[in-house]
Amino acid sequence: MPEILEPVTVPRLTTTASGGGGACKIPPGELEDAVAQLTGQTYDHVIVGVEDGDDAAAVRLEGDTAILSTADFFTPVVDSAFDWGRIAAANAMSDVYAMGGTPIVAINLMGWPRGVLPAELMAEVLAGGLAMGQQAGCPVIGGHTVDDPEPKYGMAVTGVAKASQLLRNDAATAGLPLTLTKPLGLGLLNNRHKATGEVFDQAIDVMTTLNKAAAEQAVGAGVKAATDVTGFGLLGHLYKMMRASGTGAVLNRSAVPLVDGAAEALRDGFISGGTRRNLEWVAPNVETADNITEEDLLVLADAQTSGGLLVVGELPGHPIIGYTTDRAGVVEVR
Repeated sequence: MPEILEPVTVPRLTTTASGGGGACKIPPGELEDAVAQLTGQTYDHVIVGVEDGDDAAAVRLEGDTAILSTADFFTPVVDSAFDWGRIAAANAMSDVYAMGGTPIVAINLMGWPRGVLPAELMAEVLAGGLAMGQQAGCPVIGGHTVDDPEPKYGMAVTGVAKASQLLRNDAATAGLPLTLTKPLGLGLLNNRHKATGEVFDQAIDVMTTLNKAAAEQAVGAGVKAATDVTGFGLLGHLYKMMRASGTGAVLNRSAVPLVDGAAEALRDGFISGGTRRNLEWVAPNVETADNITEEDLLVLADAQTSGGLLVVGELPGHPIIGYTTDRAGVVEVR
């Protein structure tokens, strides 16, 4: 009599890791302490290093040509392997766009629990990354894999930019508008998805939208300072940029857009530990108006995955959410 094989049950991707997406980052305060030893390196060809927490390193190749280098990876943020690959790739390439550059080549970074998840699922993740690379016009060539208790995927990305047109953390000046190119709330919806299995197509659409067009618009408008909003939340990334530039900022909470469903996820308590750590870190440098609640601040600190660009300057077609001031390192929320 032939042996009857039991069907293999494959767990939901988001249940195979303790964290997910931008929320699994090491808290910003701990990270800054750890990488402090990397500051102060003096090389003539380094334009942007680690000192100001920029999105990518920038080194001068020749003339006005800068090479940008970055890497980003994280545990599953959605249960669809293909969509996770797309999101992780868009997120990794975002660091190049956030510096005003164009990605020219990417390599895969993959950790995979071989005894837990089938290789076919890993192939779907890689296919998602390749699809996003093709959309960006960036070849995805090879990479590196390891057997890992938790699945992780991302990319190391190389890009090019004009050194004179780099978007930097230390280049903000007072009296300019702040523009945000994607809505907040991705962390809330991802956390709800992980807990309940509910799928939020609107969040996937936002996370798989490249920051390419926004970056090109910013460079074309002569913008000097920008960053992308990812795991440290809007408040965290804004504070880092203001601190590096010696400026401050005022945020208009009611002007900050939310992705559909995020307000309900906040109401129902789907707040990640990463978001709470973000707020704890930045809170000493945040001043709030009387009408601002803790929930408002948690939205602004929400750990994003593949979020938009935060631009010091106006980009038509995108909401202005505040402006810069001369109060160095202080973020006011009204």
